Amino acid sequence: MAFRVLSRGASSVQQQQQQLKVLTDLLIRSFSSGPKNVGFIGLGNMGGPMASNLMAKGHKLHVFDISAEAKSALKAKGATPYDNVADLAKASDFVVTMLPNNDIVANTYDTIIGGGGVRSNTIFIDSSTIDPNVAKAVQKKVKEAGATFVDAPVSGGVPGAQNATLTFMVGGSVEEYGAVKELLEGMGKKITHCGGYGMGQAAKVCNNMMLGISMCGLAECMNLAIRLGLDPKVFADIINASTGRSWASEVNNPVPGIIPTAPAGKEYAGGFATGLITKDLGIASAVATTTNSPIPLGALTHQIYRTLMAKGLANKDFSVVYDFLKNSEGK
Repeated sequence: MAFRVLSRGASSVQQQQQQLKVLTDLLIRSFSSGPKNVGFIGLGNMGGPMASNLMAKGHKLHVFDISAEAKSALKAKGATPYDNVADLAKASDFVVTMLPNNDIVANTYDTIIGGGGVRSNTIFIDSSTIDPNVAKAVQKKVKEAGATFVDAPVSGGVPGAQNATLTFMVGGSVEEYGAVKELLEGMGKKITHCGGYGMGQAAKVCNNMMLGISMCGLAECMNLAIRLGLDPKVFADIINASTGRSWASEVNNPVPGIIPTAPAGKEYAGGFATGLITKDLGIASAVATTTNSPIPLGALTHQIYRTLMAKGLANKDFSVVYDFLKNSEGK
C-alpha cells in the first residue's frame, strides 16, 4: 500500500514537472523575436481585421473560414488559406479562433483534436464570446490532447478590430497569460488577465450585457429627445459631455447622421450583429440562472433583441434597436 502511494506521488510530481516544462517552453517561444506562424479561424467582421493586423506585425498567417471570399481576401494580403482546420493547426505555433457561438467553437476544437491537429507546443486562443463553462470544457479537452488553451474574448467592436485597439480578457494561468500577451498586443491595446479558465468569458458576458443595456437605453433616450424637439446632434453632444456618456454614444450612436462611421449611417449594415448580441444576452441569462443572480434589465434587454430577431433584423447592427423604437408608438 505504501509503495502504491509513493508511486502515485512520484507520478504526480512527474506530471507537474512536465507541465512546468511545457509552460517554460511556451514562455521562451512567445518572447522569442521574429515572426510566428499563426493560425486564424473565423474571418468575419472582427476576425478578418484582427488577422490582417497580425500580418501587419510580420506574422505568417494560416487562415480558415467557411466563406471562400473571406479566405481569398486574406490570401490577397499574403496569408495561406486552408480547407481543413486540423491541417491549419499543425502548421501553426498559435491558433486564434473567432467564431459565432458555443456549438461552432466546440465542434471546431473537436475537429482539430480528432484530426491530429494538436501539438504540445501549440497555444490555442479562443476570442469568441461563449459560455464560460464551454470554454472550460474546451480547455480540458485541449489539455488532455497535450496542448495549451486560453479563453481571450475581446471588446471594442469592429472599429477596435480594424484599429488594433481591442481589449482582451484572458482566462488561464499567469504563465499562459504571459505566453499570449505579446501576440494579443498585435491586435489590441489592453490585455487583461481575468483569472483562471473561463474567467475571460465571464468578464466578456457581463460586459456585453452592459453593452446591450446601454444601447437600448441610449436608443430610447435619443428617440424621446428627438420627439421632444431637440436636435439629435446637440443632444448627442450633451450626452457625451455629461453623465450619460458610453461607448454606444461616443462610437456607435444609433441615430443616422451623428457619427459618420457608425452603422446607423449605412442602414445599420456591418458592425455587431443583432443576432450576436441576442446570443450573448442568452448566455448571460443562462449563467445568471446557474448563479442565482437577478438580472431584470439584462432579461428585458434580451427580450427586446429577441423581438428584433423575430422582425428579421438578425444581420443588422444591434444599434438598429433605435429604428425599431422610432417606428413604435409606445402602446
